Amino acid sequence: MSAAAHPFLPLVFRRLPPEEMLARARAFREEVATRRSVREFSDELLPAGVLDECIRAAGLAPSGANRQPWTFVVVTDPELKRRIRLAAEEEERKLYDERISDEWREALEPLGTDWRKPYLETAPALVVLFRQVHGVRPDGSHSTNYYTQESVGIALGFLIVALHRAGLATLTHTPSPMGFLSELLERPPNEKAYVLLPVGYPAPGCRVPDIAKKPLEEIRVQR
Repeated sequence: MSAAAHPFLPLVFRRLPPEEMLARARAFREEVATRRSVREFSDELLPAGVLDECIRAAGLAPSGANRQPWTFVVVTDPELKRRIRLAAEEEERKLYDERISDEWREALEPLGTDWRKPYLETAPALVVLFRQVHGVRPDGSHSTNYYTQESVGIALGFLIVALHRAGLATLTHTPSPMGFLSELLERPPNEKAYVLLPVGYPAPGCRVPDIAKKPLEEIRVQR
């Protein structure tokens, strides 16, 4: 394989002094510590361009063989949001009534969640992230995508942090199953819904569960 066929570019990289590295790492950690999953949204519209910039940032995530196996569908139409809510609530009602175990129900109790999802209509925008399980060439044949679950998961992480950095709230919602999203949003067969992300400002007086994250000592292992 020739270098001419697959050219490389010089890496643009600025090495930082150790004290600045630590300051940046600490500042980032302190900022993301304020991010919370929100279930009470304002219907206030988003500033123009903000959501697109955040999606651009998510599209810069690394992916297997650089296939970039993701599609971000932005939903702002009120009627379509209503239809998504009704379909999601139908699946969620079945989940809560028939599918989840007692252990799962107990784990959800501190979060105060149930099958009702009014925020799917209230939030000014829904971002539905689809995973492209394979590519489609111009002639209709399939091309292979690699590590799609991992790649799309990284892109989702980029998006959530970008939206938080921009001053917006989100919720990772994964109704089970999510096939109705492909139908309502008219996506091709090679795309599978990965997550449904309401985006907006928190509602006035918004409350979130009083929960804590594990300390460093519980998540880091030194060998």
